[in-house]
Parts: sequence; C-alpha cells; structure tokens
Amino acid sequence: MSKEIPYKIYLEENEMPKQWYNVRADMKKKPAPLLNPGTGKPMTAEELEVVFCKELVEQELDETNPYIDIPQEIADFYKMYRPSPLVRAYCLEKKLDTPAKIYYKFEGNNTSGSHKLNSAIAQAYYAKKQGLKGVTTETGAGQWGTALSMACSYFDLDCKVYMVKVSYEQKPFRREVMRTYGASVTPSPSTTTEVGKRILEAHPGTTGSLGCAISEAVEVATTNEGYRYVLGSVLNQVLLHQSVIGLESKAAMDKYGIKPDVIIGCAGGGSNLGGLIAPFMGEKLRGEADYQIIAVEPASCPSFTRGKYLYDFCDTGMICPLAKMYTLGSGFIPSPNHAGGLRFHGMSSTLSELYDQGLMEARAVEQTEVFAAAEQFARIEGILPAPESSHAIRVAIDEALKCKETGEEKTILFGLTGTGYFDMVAYEKFHDGKMIDYIPTDEDLQVGFDGIPKIPGIQE
Repeated sequence: MSKEIPYKIYLEENEMPKQWYNVRADMKKKPAPLLNPGTGKPMTAEELEVVFCKELVEQELDETNPYIDIPQEIADFYKMYRPSPLVRAYCLEKKLDTPAKIYYKFEGNNTSGSHKLNSAIAQAYYAKKQGLKGVTTETGAGQWGTALSMACSYFDLDCKVYMVKVSYEQKPFRREVMRTYGASVTPSPSTTTEVGKRILEAHPGTTGSLGCAISEAVEVATTNEGYRYVLGSVLNQVLLHQSVIGLESKAAMDKYGIKPDVIIGCAGGGSNLGGLIAPFMGEKLRGEADYQIIAVEPASCPSFTRGKYLYDFCDTGMICPLAKMYTLGSGFIPSPNHAGGLRFHGMSSTLSELYDQGLMEARAVEQTEVFAAAEQFARIEGILPAPESSHAIRVAIDEALKCKETGEEKTILFGLTGTGYFDMVAYEKFHDGKMIDYIPTDEDLQVGFDGIPKIPGIQE
C-alpha cells in the first residue's frame, strides 16, 4: 500500500547525496571532446588548467567514474539550504482539473534564489584549495553571478563578474546583491578588456550576450596571475555538481514509490536540466527504466530546436576551446526583448549528444506564454517563479492539460530553478502588455551559422 503523499517531501540530512553522479560514465557514445581552436586537436588537461582550476579540469575530462565524492566542506555548506523540497502541486492539479500528478523540485530556498549555488560553492572550494586569489565569470540574468559572489565571500576569494549589458541595466538589484557579497560587476561588452573593445567596434551599441561576457571573463582570468575562470552552465563539471538536484528528486520519489513519466527542465546552457535528469537518464542509458525527458528553451534563442550540431566557439570573442554542441553560432546575440536568462547561443555537449541520440526531446516556447504560465503558477502555488523556470512550468501545464484531454494519469516532474523577485521589470512588461514575442527568422539565424568555424578534417 502506497504512502500518502505530503505537499512537500523532504529528505533527512543523512539522506542527502554523498556523491555527485557523472552521467557520461553510462553513455556508450561519449560527448565529443573540447578542441584546441589553434590545432584542432582535443584539449589536454595542461591546456585547460591555464583557464580552469586543476581539480575541476579532472572532473571535466572524467568519462569513466560514475560517482565522485562530494568533499565534506562542500557537503557542510549544502546543509545550509539542502535538501531542497520536492513539492506535490496539489493546488495546480486541482485548478487544471487534470488526472496528472505534478511534482516540482524547488531550488529557490537560498539567498542566491536559484540552483546555481550548487556548483558555485564547489568551484569556489576548488579555487581556494588551489591557493588562488580569485575567479572571473560571466552572468546573464544574474543568478550565477549572485551565487558565485556568495560562494567566493564564504571562501574569501575575489570575484570579478562580467554581466550581460542588457541584464545589468534591467536588473540593478541583482547586481547590487553581487556587490553586497563583495564582487565587482562590469557590464559586458566593456572597454576594460581587449576582446570587449573588439566586440564593441564590430557591434556598436550591442546589448551583449553570454558569449561576449565569457570572452571578457576568460581574458581577465588568463592575464591576471592567481585567477581562474569559472562557468555556471554548459560544462561537464557543472552538470556533475548539479546532479544533486536529480539525486535528491529521485531519492524523495523512491521514498514514496513514485516514478515520473515525464521530466521537464528549462534549457539555456544545460545546468539545471542536466542536474535534474541525471539519475533518471542514467537509468535510461542502462536500460533499467524509461522516461519522457523534455528540454524547454525560449523561441528567441532556440539552440536545440533550430541550431546545428557542430563544433563552435563557446564565446563571441573566439578565444575559448571549441565544443561540439547544438549552436546558433557564437556571434548570435538574442533580442534585448528576451526577458529570461536562457540566452546562451549553444548547449552543453553532454546534453547535445543525448539529444542527438534521441534520448530526450526539446520544445521552444514564446515568452508571453511563459509569463502567462508564471503568473498562473504564482497565483495557484504561491511561489513567484524565475522566468527561466517558467519555461518548464509552461510545458508542465501543457502536458497536464493533455492528460485532461486523454484521461491519462501521468506523473510529471519539473525543475523550479528559483524565484523571480529580481525579474519584476519583465513581469511589469508582461502586465502592461509591452512584452513581445521575438522569434528569429531563418535569415537572422544564418548570420550566426555563417560564423561557425571550419576545422580541416573534422568540420569543412
């Protein structure tokens, strides 16, 4: 007899994951390696260590160990806000009049307001352990920059953040949280770096992109002794750290004999989605269970649904390694009307490979529909969701309504990455009817595709 399901399922402290799960270990066909843009050959650990912390490079390249121990100092920090709740959306189910059972993993119960802290504290820990002075990074909507500034403050590390200019201007409060924790925050592209100057010369008046901000952060890290660059999404190491989301979700569901049929996550670079689906995808890869896994991205930055699966630069300045991923081209800059943080031109190489193998699907949604779902969710479930998470909410509601039409009693799990209290300018635009749906034309996308590099013998 199954247990009665409470509104919120909490794991006990001793039930928290003690190891991260590395999904690549269970992939028969591994993600393509990072390439050196100068030689076209796979990046070595020594080359990557110029940019990244040594132990993080080891995690980045590890494709064989399924589980990696979480250091005790990181585990102790996690205890301040983890385990996070798995919530049964009873009120939403009732309002939708659906036979579907809806669950969401809520990652907003920390000051940074999002799941990003799971990896930020890990990356700051390894930087401190290596004896570094500080780290550099980029941030879009600001969740990653906020989380990293908190983590660096905890370990007494300097933190230099390059924030996409449009977000810097639209989200001053997010910027001030970073400064409160001691970070310096620079709108990108800026005149403080050589690559920033080049981007501004080529694109005068640009509102920026994550690709621009990455270039600036990497330049600063590699030209200042005692600094390394850290990234909040896309990389294998980040998906590894974020696997705590999925591991906790699965443990909580197993505790009550629940098996999801549909798993939904928002997708920008892949950190939340990769973390949420990790143990479930592991079961799927091993042939132990099957799940419908849906990545949800903005129609204004549709890397999965309209991108090309090719090697591309991760940054606009073309100074980072080449990654094989679904990409819109490193020169693609989303419309400034795009209100969420899901604005990276590419997608995690690991998730791209899983998607290319048909192990997951992707959907692109327009932002007015996303904010309509966000408002509906806030009114019913009592949480103001981040715009990024609201992409997953949109599709979760759509799937629940399909169940209403068909009578299927599916169990839906989605990731609620965080809260939207710093996104009120976007909510204001939605309420005032000033938010528009921008969908790039094929001609718009072709501009980005034209900049994808040719690699002799690999990608002509």
